[in-house]
Amino acid sequence: MSADDLFDAHDPRFHALVNANARLRTLHTGSEWVEGPAYFAGGRYLIWSDIPNDRMLRLDEADDSVSLFRQPSGNSNGNTVDRQGRLISCEHGRRRVSRTEHDGSITVIADAYQGKRLNSPNDVVVKSDGTIWFTDPAYGIESDYEGNKAAGEIGGWYVFRVVPETGEISAVITGMVRPNGLAFSFDETRLYVSDSGKPHHAPFEKQADMMVADVAPDGSLGNLRPFTNIHHGGFDGFRLDTEGRIWAAAGANVECYAPDATLLGRIKLPETVSNLCFGGPKRNILYVTATTSLYRIRLMVNGAKTY
Repeated sequence: MSADDLFDAHDPRFHALVNANARLRTLHTGSEWVEGPAYFAGGRYLIWSDIPNDRMLRLDEADDSVSLFRQPSGNSNGNTVDRQGRLISCEHGRRRVSRTEHDGSITVIADAYQGKRLNSPNDVVVKSDGTIWFTDPAYGIESDYEGNKAAGEIGGWYVFRVVPETGEISAVITGMVRPNGLAFSFDETRLYVSDSGKPHHAPFEKQADMMVADVAPDGSLGNLRPFTNIHHGGFDGFRLDTEGRIWAAAGANVECYAPDATLLGRIKLPETVSNLCFGGPKRNILYVTATTSLYRIRLMVNGAKTY
């Protein structure tokens, strides 16, 4: 694949972010719908989810070998790593957010709100103060494909914040159609959240495909507003680099946006992209999950450190 086939620059600044000689590598294929890549710097390995097959896979970065990490996985979707190097997972099938401790035991972080079961936690991030933030749309209970078909109990699809020490859970965003990917700005003063409701669930409407809110010191959100729109497919998961640029799953592309929402360019993939994360010793390797496969490409930027 040539650079022209791989990259699509919309702004001259994009050329400095990618290397024309870089190549997109397929590291694993043969899954059903992959999601939730999470990089463990201490062990130089990556964990990601194969949701319909109810399993999690593990890539050893030293030799690119792939092995089974966990099965069953509760139809895990989004994953991340907290500041203590522990795996945090959103489990569609068990309708919960869990933490894998260093000894392998599992701690339930959240499975209910106001006494009612969560829908199907989708994606998750951990703030530097240890609070855990996650989205809770209904994809895992709408059919048996990504979880277990069931009725929703909460009556909506929210973004939640959890204080893991106390279990206190609060709904910080309640007005989205299908909240999906989420990430903090580098200084944690803004929270970005994608809303994948419109392309998947017409005739639902919403203001934008990615929203942004201001984060107060006490963890509350304010001034929720549109960040940017997409007109081909929908946004899914995304991550930020050290300069505040957003690298987002967007249809069959990874799209890069400047902090002012200017589209800088695209990395084109052969499958629909679901999520991504930065890895490698210098955090300049972008790992991408897309439909059946895990991909890797080396960039000229460094991902924001979140672990």
